[in-house]
Amino acid sequence: MSRHKAAALHIACSAAVALLVVAGMLFIWYPPPLFEALGAEGMVFILVGVDVVLGPLVTWVIFSPTKRLVLLKLDLAIIAALQLTALGYGVYVISEARPAFLLFVRDRFEVTSVNEIDPKEQAKATRPEFRFSPLLGPRLAAADIPRDPGEQLRVMMSGTAGADLKTFPQYYIPYEARIPLVLKKGRPLAVLRKHHPESKEALDKAIARTGLAEDQLVFVPLRARKKDMSVLVDAKTGRIAGYAPLDPW
Repeated sequence: MSRHKAAALHIACSAAVALLVVAGMLFIWYPPPLFEALGAEGMVFILVGVDVVLGPLVTWVIFSPTKRLVLLKLDLAIIAALQLTALGYGVYVISEARPAFLLFVRDRFEVTSVNEIDPKEQAKATRPEFRFSPLLGPRLAAADIPRDPGEQLRVMMSGTAGADLKTFPQYYIPYEARIPLVLKKGRPLAVLRKHHPESKEALDKAIARTGLAEDQLVFVPLRARKKDMSVLVDAKTGRIAGYAPLDPW
């Protein structure tokens, strides 16, 4: 086998593994549009760069048909071990950055990533479903401002360091309990059309995907790490019907 053929085979195997990882990210950990909203494409770029490019490149450099078989197998085993270690670390980093909760807070939706939640704070959650971060996609919930003045101050002070209310699971409540407030804060889609006349087609497609008419929907802002978007909410039930890739502010 020539080094070119060996590198090509390595690329094919690495690409298949990377495809499975990216598919898991897209369909389980980062369901659309959270993949784009959280800027996960950067992590994918690094992961694919290491797994699909770097490993096969090293194989191409070290592979030689004239090398003793035992030494060649040892070299390839070392490359595979290093590549799998790098892949495992990459998957771990991606899993720690994955969205754990999609929260309605005050007048908007926010995304809480796994690595934003202090385990000590999560252990204080009164409801069992908020004491751990789900493995199969983010859980929908709401968050209430604490009533205790001391806790209000603590949360407010934490907010100055970037750890605001969304990172305190002890104040999470079921989303259904705040649907009336969600609908109260929701705004007509005509507001989005007015603010984004250039994005008529994008908004029309987003509405069509919900299966509802425009007058059956309202939008609520989604604040995310990379890109803010608009959550399309059923104006009757409060159910999240879809998303529009438009700045809600």
